[in-house]
Amino acid sequence: MSVTFSRRYLTPYLFLLPAIFILSLTVLWPAVQAFYLSFTNYEYDLTQMPQWVGLKNFYRLWGDRTFWQTLTNTLLYLTCVVPVLVVLPLGMAILCNQKLKGMNWFRAAYYTPAVISMVVAGIAWKWLFAETGLLNQLGELLGLPPVSWLANPKLAIFSVMAVTIWKGLGYYMVIYLAGLQAIPAELYEAAAIDGSDGLGKHWDITVPLMKPYLVLVAVISAISATKVFEEVYIMTQGGPRNSSKTVVYYLYERAFNDLEIGYACTIGLVLFLLILGLSILQVSLQGLTRND
Repeated sequence: MSVTFSRRYLTPYLFLLPAIFILSLTVLWPAVQAFYLSFTNYEYDLTQMPQWVGLKNFYRLWGDRTFWQTLTNTLLYLTCVVPVLVVLPLGMAILCNQKLKGMNWFRAAYYTPAVISMVVAGIAWKWLFAETGLLNQLGELLGLPPVSWLANPKLAIFSVMAVTIWKGLGYYMVIYLAGLQAIPAELYEAAAIDGSDGLGKHWDITVPLMKPYLVLVAVISAISATKVFEEVYIMTQGGPRNSSKTVVYYLYERAFNDLEIGYACTIGLVLFLLILGLSILQVSLQGLTRND
């Protein structure tokens, strides 16, 4: 009985033990330390022990105008990027799911941005958005004045959003494509007999059956938009006048530029709670779609 019990219940955990040990050292323990440091004053001279200050960092965060501006920018990023990354890749997936000549080349072309390094993509788009970049040169051919895409506080964050959208389209398209290929062709044939064809068949069949994938893409893209950093760092460094600065970039500035580790951990804790909320929302919505 004891041998059977150990084989059935203990053996799986023995195989998982190395992975659990590594994750504990690289993820769990740093997270616990960051949680502790958010209640301490730990800055400048990192050789000194952290000093416990309780909720002082949270009171400071509450009155920090820059933090609220970066949080607003992050929520704006969330509300602008996520709907596009939910709807547009679905249309691309429907197109790529058609049996047309040369479709494999189209799929590869659409997915290529997803495998390009964000550093490379950010630098390339920064050149495109430059005062003498390709976009302004094309605008001059059309008689349009040059636009300061990255230097204008009203346009900078939207210019960075364009890179996030461009790079994410192919990735989310593949997720949708997997879902579309699981839908039986007989359903579309039956819908055509009933008079539902063209875009109507996708509204009647594709969208309802793709609900789990829609929810998955919505939450994944929302979490990614909440954690956006590379695009901002490469293209604008949060400027001009903090107009494109996000919460993660503000955390980076506090931790590595100003060496305010305790305060940066406080910002990170708030960000963690925001992402945790999105993750709980994902689980809840997936449960609802399964019930439907």
